[in-house]
Amino acid sequence: MVIVPHIFEDNVRAAVLHHMNDDHQDDNLLITRAFGGAGGTKADVTAAEMTGFDGDGGDWTITLADGTSTEARIAWPIGSISERIEVRQQIVQLYDDACVALGVEPRPHE
Repeated sequence: MVIVPHIFEDNVRAAVLHHMNDDHQDDNLLITRAFGGAGGTKADVTAAEMTGFDGDGGDWTITLADGTSTEARIAWPIGSISERIEVRQQIVQLYDDACVALGVEPRPHE
C-alpha cells in the first residue's frame, strides 16, 4: 500500500511560505545549511527559499556560493503530520536541530 502525504490547503501553504520567506530567511538558511544535502560545505549555501511542504516534509530552493541552485527536501523531525499547527512545530524543531548541528545559539521562540 502506498501512503500519500497529507496535502495542506492552498491558503495554508501560501501563508506558511510567505511567513518563512519574508520573516525567517535566516532560519531557512540555517535549516538548509544543516540538512539540505547540497554537497560541498555548509558555508556553500548562501541563500534558501522555502518553496513548498506537505505532511512528510518541506521543500527549499538552495543557492550555492558558485551561483548554482538546487532543490532540497527535508523530512519533518517527528515524521508525517496532518494539522496546520504541526507545520509550525516541525519548522521550529528543524530550526532548533539546525542550531545544534551548526553550533549556533538559538533565539527564544515566541
